[in-house]
Amino acid sequence: MRHGPGRRRERGSTRGATPAAPEPRRGAGADAPEPGAPAELGSGALLRAHGLRPKKALGQNFLCDRRVAERIAAAAAPEGGTVLEIGAGLGALTRALLERAERVVAIERDRELCAVLEEVFGDESRLRLVPGDALALDWAALLAGEPRPHAIAGNLPYAITGRLVSQIVGHARSIARAVVMVQREVGERLTAAPGGRDYGLLTVFVQAAFAVERVCRVPAAVFLPPPQVESVVVALVPHAVPRAVETEDFARVVKSAFATRRKTLRNAWRALALPEGELAAAAARAGVSLDRRAEELAVEDFARMAGELAARAIR
Repeated sequence: MRHGPGRRRERGSTRGATPAAPEPRRGAGADAPEPGAPAELGSGALLRAHGLRPKKALGQNFLCDRRVAERIAAAAAPEGGTVLEIGAGLGALTRALLERAERVVAIERDRELCAVLEEVFGDESRLRLVPGDALALDWAALLAGEPRPHAIAGNLPYAITGRLVSQIVGHARSIARAVVMVQREVGERLTAAPGGRDYGLLTVFVQAAFAVERVCRVPAAVFLPPPQVESVVVALVPHAVPRAVETEDFARVVKSAFATRRKTLRNAWRALALPEGELAAAAARAGVSLDRRAEELAVEDFARMAGELAARAIR
């Protein structure tokens, strides 16, 4: 297959993965498209033709419904541009993305599937296939020089969803959007509002950078093999002005607050190791009551408290 000029596969440059966000637990979804037959995209036949089976170790559950793929593609590339696809699999989403985007840069870790994708897409010049681990590749380098706007899309493996979402957050200022399929409970946390049990560490870090909206619910029946959970597709659009900047102080304030989320902030923020009396003074200046709990604070509340820590350091 031709991947850009010539018939070669790009490897990209590598870098260390970003720190993992905790893997979320529960949730619910809605707005599911009617599922098509699992064989609609011929995934099973394609695997059998190459003597392959889904690999549990890689968390492979292949999307088999064309309508779901088209819904993701429509949300990811409404203006053309380039889409970085995380985990091309058997190419169901890749094909839908190629119908809308000018270019698709598709990452696939499984070398056997890379061979299948080369056969499926032949000499498609708008597709660049990158064999490798998405967590280890330099996404900015892969998108450099490609037509804008840039977007990220993919059916994220459940086992590494938190780490991939953390990496997406790190690219918030350089992309127009990210549209990803995640476990339903993860989607609940990404879209949660303050005050509920789904609102947590991951929620705050993601919503500091992105406005998050659920696109659709995806039932297990449209995958091969069907997973034990339902999924949802969520769209992440960067705020024009971030609600908070992820500084070291911001991370300390958020992580310590949620580390003991049942405790009031008066107790949880003792981990900040401020001298006696300074915690109360800093919280008062930030307009945050220490009698509240972490899940009650908005992103901006954490940002103001982080600002007080930063100001204390330079006083």
